[in-house]
Amino acid sequence: MEKLRLKLKAYDAKVLDKTVVAIVDAAKRTGAEIKGPIPLPTSIKKYTVLRSPHVNKDSREQFEIRIHSRLIDIISATGDTVDSLVKLDIAPEINVEITKMSK
Repeated sequence: MEKLRLKLKAYDAKVLDKTVVAIVDAAKRTGAEIKGPIPLPTSIKKYTVLRSPHVNKDSREQFEIRIHSRLIDIISATGDTVDSLVKLDIAPEINVEITKMSK
């Protein structure tokens, strides 16, 4: 038995929440103990762009990208838990980082 930490990031919060529910259901079916999902602060990246490259220096547009994050800790992960997580069909726009934690 080992402890796993999953950190999920996505631009769309609805898709991220659906994936988190699928991961939690798959882990609970194998009998693993789960803590989370814990919503992490949304990081916002802002970009300012000139509207016209040669004239009107004061005329600018601003854009932002919001990155939503969730954290899931799987306390007692077994081989079946890892297999069920690997077999899940996760949306391609979600970035998943899996870290093995020591007890």
